[in-house]
Amino acid sequence: MPQLDTSTWFITILSMIITLFLVFQLKVSKHNFPENPEPKLMTTSKTTAPWEKKWTKIYFPHSLPLQ
Repeated sequence: MPQLDTSTWFITILSMIITLFLVFQLKVSKHNFPENPEPKLMTTSKTTAPWEKKWTKIYFPHSLPLQ
């Protein structure tokens, strides 16, 4: 039974890693990054839900006095 020839594995794996690195660098270099990123000022609008119009109180069982 013939033996598996592993003499070319190193150069194959090394060339694959170099090729992937170059492809990744080309992809990143074509991407346009903003020169001076600044946070956007967002205005939050207050939405009123029907249950916010009434006064409600939720009683937590542990906050009730002992009986």
